[in-house]
Order: sequence, then structure tokens, then C-alpha cells
Amino acid sequence: MTNSSSLPTLKRLLLYVAGIVLMLSQSSCGYNNMVNLDQQVQAQWANVQNSYQRRSDLIPNLVNTVKGAANFEQSTLTQVIEARAKATSVQLSADQLTPENIKRFQEAQSQVSAGLGRLLAVSENYPDLKANANFQELQAQIEGTENRINVERQKFNDVTREYNTYVRSFPNNLFAGIFGFQQKGYFEADAGAQKAPTVNFE
Repeated sequence: MTNSSSLPTLKRLLLYVAGIVLMLSQSSCGYNNMVNLDQQVQAQWANVQNSYQRRSDLIPNLVNTVKGAANFEQSTLTQVIEARAKATSVQLSADQLTPENIKRFQEAQSQVSAGLGRLLAVSENYPDLKANANFQELQAQIEGTENRINVERQKFNDVTREYNTYVRSFPNNLFAGIFGFQQKGYFEADAGAQKAPTVNFE
């Protein structure tokens, strides 16, 4: 016969067990959602990298075309070449997307955008260069690539915001740190540096 004094203890034990089972169930569900959201961020990061790589690949052809223009400002070309070299040296894998790393990556890429903007602005002073069909084609491709970069960055911010919101919300935040799901960084709006260069074929 069960001692009546042991019933409260048994009840408490059953409640503890039920609570643990519930927590494990919630953590399992939360873990799966965190994995899915993290995968979305990683996939979108790959798209961002591809867009920036496309722009980087266009720069050597642009520089070589501009070099053919008589007396073109060498300092402007040098700035673009050096900015590209610095930007390509800042590589982030999908597990390195901390706010600090994203900021460092963005700063390097912004220097490339600024350099390209100056180069295209200076080219307005060279009619023969502006009339060059290859130069016109490269201008159009760079403009399209800058637009694509902006689109992919915004998509990255969107999926990252969803991920960050989830891992910081209760009770997911109790398990996110344990499972290694840390907050990720966003792209911040640049002061005009990411604006696509204006293409003028007049």
C-alpha cells in the first residue's frame, strides 16, 4: 500500500519529468527551425558573394579599356585597382558572419564602389573613351551588377533579420547559445557608396 505522504513527492517528480520532456520537445523543434533559418542565411550569403565576385571580375577589363585613353588620370585607376585587391582579400565563410566581420567586409567593398564611381565620373572628360563600344558595354554591365548587389544584400538582410529574431526570442534564446547559433550581422546603408554608378552615353 502506497504511503500517502509519498504522493506529493511522486506528483512533483512526475511534474518535473513532464517539464523536462516538454523542454526537450521544444528545444528539438526550435533547433530544427534554427538550422533551417541558418541554411537560408548561408544560401543568401553565397548569392551576395557571387554578385560581388561578378563585379570584381569586370574591373580588370574596365581598367585595361580605360588605360587606352590618352592621359587618363593614373591615380583614379590606381585607387580602383588597390580597392579591388583589398576587397578580394576580405573573404568570409558562412560561419563567420558576425556583425564585426560583416562591417569589415562591407567597408572593403564600399571602397570598390567609390573607386568605380570616381572612375566613371572622370571618364566623362574623355569623349573618345565614352565612344568606345567596349567601354560602354562594361559600364552597362557594372551598373547591372551594382543593382544586383543591392538586391542580394537586401535579401540577405531580410533572411538574417528573421534568423536573428528567432534565436533571440524566448525560449529559443535559452538553447541558441548551447547549439552555437549566434547573432549574425547586417549590411548597413552606405552614404551613397553602394548607389549604382550613373551611365551616361551622350
